[in-house]
Amino acid sequence: MGTVGTGADRIAGERRQLINVAYRLLGSVTEAEDAVQDAYTRWYGLPRSRQEEILSPGAWLTTVTGRICLDLLGSARARRERYVGAWLPEPLPDRTEWDRTGAADATGPADPADQIVLDESVTMAFLVVLESMTPAERVAFVLHDVFRYPFAEIADVLGRTPAACKQLAASARRRVGAAAAPVATAGRGDVVRHVKEAWETKDIEALVGLLNPAAVMTADGGGMAGAALRPVEGGARIAQYMVAIADKAPGLELLERSVNGVPGLVAQRAGVVMTVASFEVRDGRVTRIWAVRNPQKLRPWGREG
Repeated sequence: MGTVGTGADRIAGERRQLINVAYRLLGSVTEAEDAVQDAYTRWYGLPRSRQEEILSPGAWLTTVTGRICLDLLGSARARRERYVGAWLPEPLPDRTEWDRTGAADATGPADPADQIVLDESVTMAFLVVLESMTPAERVAFVLHDVFRYPFAEIADVLGRTPAACKQLAASARRRVGAAAAPVATAGRGDVVRHVKEAWETKDIEALVGLLNPAAVMTADGGGMAGAALRPVEGGARIAQYMVAIADKAPGLELLERSVNGVPGLVAQRAGVVMTVASFEVRDGRVTRIWAVRNPQKLRPWGREG
């Protein structure tokens, strides 16, 4: 894990990889940044003689970051018991969207969200599956299956044998395998666009036709924004709920945007992002909607519009 060397540039160069690992482990940009910062603080707190003994600072930082994330995941369940309503991972704009909003430039410091590589391992559907894993399963799976770290090194993070880590990853893999593969991005984009059009015109019949009869919509307001505290189940009920939201929010503008690397929708009012919605689409119909409304989770989108 990491690159041999103790130079300051090489140490700083590990940051992007560490942020990517931590976001997939935690589902939170803020917590990922804090975990990585904590790991760097521990590194710079080591005596120089100890730093020079470490052949791969990158491996050391990854191990420490992994352990910090493991501890956070262990306490997350207790924290989320106090969370108001459903908890969802933080949605991310893609690189082009981030540049367009002016959140970072070539000379200024990059925001943590700007450093996260958007691929299939950060889609909302994938992150939600990761939430179903135990902390140890999640760490083993993400480090091995996503980042290709060997089990011998993952064992140092989890404090278990390589064989035990392999079993944890296999268990996690079965959870992922239970979810059907998503459709191609192009097909998903067409469906999301039609949802936007039907939502804008408050066409309940069209929305019902675009939603799977067994679709589920989960909203995350965190007690800071209005949101259904329980998942809304059924295509017809979701369509009615969406139209009711539009009726109660005059002036709401819907934008097609990339959300965690796949087509999604952003709802804004007076230039302020109110909701970021991600969709799971199968066989041409929406099966899941994840709507994040907690303003603390929408910071990367704050300059939208």
